[in-house]
Amino acid sequence: MRERRLNPILGIIIIIVGGCAIGILLSMLINDGQNANNNVHISPTPTQAIGENIQSTPSPTSPPTVAPTSEPTVSPTPSPTPTPLPTASIKVKGLYLTTNTVGNPSRLQHFIDLANKTEINSYVIDVKDDYGKICYETQVPLALKHDAWDKLYDVKEVIKKLHDNNIKVIGRVVCFSDPLMPLKEPDMSLKNNSGGVFKAPIGNSHLAWLDPSKEEAWQYIIDIAEEALSLGFDEIQYDYVRFPETTNFKYDMSYFEKEKSEYIDGFIKASLDQMPGIKLSADIFGSVCLQRGDAGGIGQTLESISERIHYISPMIYPSHYANDSNHYSGNGVGTNINGTHYPKPDLEPYKIIYNALLVTKQRLENAGHDVQVRPYLQGFTATYLPEGYYIEYGVEQYRDQIQAVYDAGYSEWIFWNSGNNYIEGAFLPE
Repeated sequence: MRERRLNPILGIIIIIVGGCAIGILLSMLINDGQNANNNVHISPTPTQAIGENIQSTPSPTSPPTVAPTSEPTVSPTPSPTPTPLPTASIKVKGLYLTTNTVGNPSRLQHFIDLANKTEINSYVIDVKDDYGKICYETQVPLALKHDAWDKLYDVKEVIKKLHDNNIKVIGRVVCFSDPLMPLKEPDMSLKNNSGGVFKAPIGNSHLAWLDPSKEEAWQYIIDIAEEALSLGFDEIQYDYVRFPETTNFKYDMSYFEKEKSEYIDGFIKASLDQMPGIKLSADIFGSVCLQRGDAGGIGQTLESISERIHYISPMIYPSHYANDSNHYSGNGVGTNINGTHYPKPDLEPYKIIYNALLVTKQRLENAGHDVQVRPYLQGFTATYLPEGYYIEYGVEQYRDQIQAVYDAGYSEWIFWNSGNNYIEGAFLPE
């Protein structure tokens, strides 16, 4: 879910998603789920994002913040309001906080004060980050063995401060993208076609991956999640819960005995079996909500990943959908969502979020899945896009996105900004 600072581990790579192969590659660069130091939350977008033509009209009691004349023609289609889990005590209105923020007492206090003054009630904090490290002192044996941790913040102190102020704490666990552990435990890694550890060439770096088909890799992640829960995290949010895409990256798949999505489903099932009662969420590419099948060969389909999990957080940042430029962020055509064409998606935050969620909602209803949808929203200005293809994201653009979530029938959201430079005036006082 992320904004625009380049992750040091990615060198000079660029972010954003474009069309087809470029879109998926860029979305990988931009981060999935989110690259904690990158305001580009990699979310691959197809050449033209596709989705069924779902027609629905926003509730008249919560009108969109864009001109009515710019809205697509729609006809009412009633659909049920998502039902929260019995254990869910709040509707998440959250922000992602970096370890730099939570590890700095004054910065942490600033965000505690923000939550006490506004509608913000939840924060997402890294447990295992994009660099393969657990972000606090750990007792997970494999992490201890290979020094796969850093004390970036005092986990017990941070959680206590947040809980003392009635703030929900969601632990982000970067799952299978891991530049550290596969090199230490090659039997747990994806392999290249020569039998060595697969390393995805991204910018000036080569990033290794744990093998999502290996139960040993599952167990390592589950051990980390279990420890986080024991330390007081209220929910675990899996990121990079997928395979690397195959449009540009080639790795050995000859030994796979199942579809990739079945391995991902198996990992989620194992997580829930070993952590009964857990609140589990997963970040997914925005394109997963729009495309049929396993786009990019990453093992994520909307129907499969939503079957067991409690929450999904599609990264539907308007800037990450392909525009009609010849820039790396474009495909020369633009993006279609729910029957509407968007040549410059970043300019229309309300309509992008609203229509992407309508398509998502209809597909989940058709599948009979009662998973809750809690999208990641764009909390940054996409200055990396060509001039004329982006706008400054301020109070209006924040509120437009939030309103789109509500009008689509959902009630929870999280903003992503890699530097935590949020437009705080956009959040309603309470």
